[in-house]
Amino acid sequence: MEHGSHAGRASSWAAVSVMLLGFLTGGIALCVGPNWLFFWIGAGLIAVGGILALAFDIFSDVIVDAPRVISAAEHHSPFERQ
Repeated sequence: MEHGSHAGRASSWAAVSVMLLGFLTGGIALCVGPNWLFFWIGAGLIAVGGILALAFDIFSDVIVDAPRVISAAEHHSPFERQ
């Protein structure tokens, strides 16, 4: 991964895609029926995606930048603290 990128690795996106597929499957199953078989299949896919996310350590994709100092815009509010 390139320095300064917030895109993530392909393995991380695969885990997120599995969880998204499970969420969509379960959501559609609730809307059309409810179809409990497909709901639980969706829940299972979410669990599998979570296990993949832990195995792929997707939280290590986050790059913490140095704190940014941004000057506050001047405004005149009666609630402004002095």
